[in-house]
Amino acid sequence: MMIWKTKISQMMGTKYPIIMGAFAVIGKAEFAAPFSEAGGLGIITALNYKNNDEFREELRKMKKLTDKPFGVNFSIMPPYFIEQRGRGRDENFYLEFTDTAIEEGVKVCTTSAYQAPKIGKKLHDAGCYWFHKCTTMKHAISAENAGADAITIVGLEGTGFKNPNQNTTLINMTMAKKMLKTPLIAAGGIGDARGFLAALAMGADAVCFGSAIMATTESLAPRAWKKKCIEQDIFDERFYKKIYHLTLKDSAIHSMAVGHCDEIVSIKEFIEDKVNGAIKILNSWGFEGTEFNTLEK
Repeated sequence: MMIWKTKISQMMGTKYPIIMGAFAVIGKAEFAAPFSEAGGLGIITALNYKNNDEFREELRKMKKLTDKPFGVNFSIMPPYFIEQRGRGRDENFYLEFTDTAIEEGVKVCTTSAYQAPKIGKKLHDAGCYWFHKCTTMKHAISAENAGADAITIVGLEGTGFKNPNQNTTLINMTMAKKMLKTPLIAAGGIGDARGFLAALAMGADAVCFGSAIMATTESLAPRAWKKKCIEQDIFDERFYKKIYHLTLKDSAIHSMAVGHCDEIVSIKEFIEDKVNGAIKILNSWGFEGTEFNTLEK
């Protein structure tokens, strides 16, 4: 039995240094609760709720499904995005949602896509943690300066919101560890035990799983999408066009992490496979301890 201790697992209050990605449409309690039950931090995505009442109802549903820690994501649209589409949710839209999350006992809230200092202040005033997700080192430095308690940097191998100046997960983690003092969460292309352990070795204090959990039993994605994840060839030319050339934005192509998805399994099986696999690798390297601890001595 391995005990996992990192700065972020302590902030989250979870068994493992593992956090769920934010999902449009499917990032709901039925998906997030099993993730928390399995030892990670399940995430409810506020983007999926029309108003604050719906959001509060979902948080209360989550608390009925699990007594384990869980978090909330606020996906904030950049001003240019809102201007182009004529609609979208800015930081101010989520301020009431933030109050609700605090009132319902949520201790960790994540923000993504654009800066969120007002939300961060509300969380800190309430004694909660603010994790910010971004795609570039420039934005990571900005988030640190704004006071984020942890920063997720998504590597180019990931999907979702992309940036033309994005680097790979390898570069993001090793350079961020060199340039930042804030605890880091690795995301982008991670889908197996080696990727999980490698991210921690590169300087991450936790790992975020997104596309890799799309094909789990509890995922609310349609079975056809799960089948596509399992059967998708990550060496197909379309992957390079979307992942590395930022084209085909609306195509159903997921992160490179789906290359590790071979069958539909439960979230518990998914997480245990990554953790137990990492332990086997550590043992093969001669590690004989019962505690994986990245806290400063």
